[in-house]
Amino acid sequence: MRFSVIIPLYNKAPYVAKAVGSVLAQTYTDYELVIVDDGSSDESAAIASQMIIGHDNCHLIQQENAGVSMARNNGIAASHGDYLCFLDADDWWEETFLEEMTKFIEDCPEAGIYGTGYTIVNETKHKTRVAPIGLETSFEKGYINYCQVYAKTLAMPLWTGAVCMPRQVFDEMGGFPKGIKLGEDFLLWIHVALKYKVAFLNKPLSFYNQDVDVVHRGVGRLHKPEEHMLWNLTDLEPLEKTDADYKQLVDGLRTFSLLPYYLSKQYHEAARKELDKVDWDRQPNKIRKRYERPVFLLKIEYALRKLGSWVKSKMI
Repeated sequence: MRFSVIIPLYNKAPYVAKAVGSVLAQTYTDYELVIVDDGSSDESAAIASQMIIGHDNCHLIQQENAGVSMARNNGIAASHGDYLCFLDADDWWEETFLEEMTKFIEDCPEAGIYGTGYTIVNETKHKTRVAPIGLETSFEKGYINYCQVYAKTLAMPLWTGAVCMPRQVFDEMGGFPKGIKLGEDFLLWIHVALKYKVAFLNKPLSFYNQDVDVVHRGVGRLHKPEEHMLWNLTDLEPLEKTDADYKQLVDGLRTFSLLPYYLSKQYHEAARKELDKVDWDRQPNKIRKRYERPVFLLKIEYALRKLGSWVKSKMI
């Protein structure tokens, strides 16, 4: 079998039908679909189960709630495809995703991971845009410097719903890290990207849904350091002295992602220690000035930005 498609499912009843339907509608049919219900308490599993009736290549397995990493890992363990694709239960694909991925793998056979462009959807705000990945518009497909491209705009070149990887590479990396609630996918991708070639097809073939309630998303709330990707890169710290592209990326992610932690009473000290690792001489002037301000002024500025965003969304 060519592809195994893994959908982790946890309380996504309003969305799962669209996700599953987009897989069933694929023009390329040499695939299996494994849906892993991660202990949902709503009608998610019932909806998914009903949709795959009569599809012998589709399966629903269930587990007690253990998080998205375990759900994906268990789904992969129950699957058999040579290549692994991932789709969250609130996102969806173009019907040609697997067909285009098949051709792309043939074009770039040396890659350890494959990614495509994707569209960010926020229907609440009436916004739809192609993710601004740091590539020239003239770039069509081929191998990329993952760290360099990611650092340009901090828009993910490898987003889970638009990724495919050989099973043997996934197995070598040990799967998705357990216990991580924000960036478990990034931790896997970065370890692959530092060892293998990364291939990218600059064509949006997947949809990243940002309308989902924040309680069901990893982003938008603070996580304990042990659950956050940036506090779980200690094994790669030696590379910060030898790999300039990796250093630029991880420092950019620190300065962008850790601001709310830096401003919180609970996580301020942990964030400060992580920010101490940043090479500030290579950061944009705007970023340097932001962190040079007194914390109380930063808190006011941050609160006003959040208020402005909230007012704008309500007006829309």
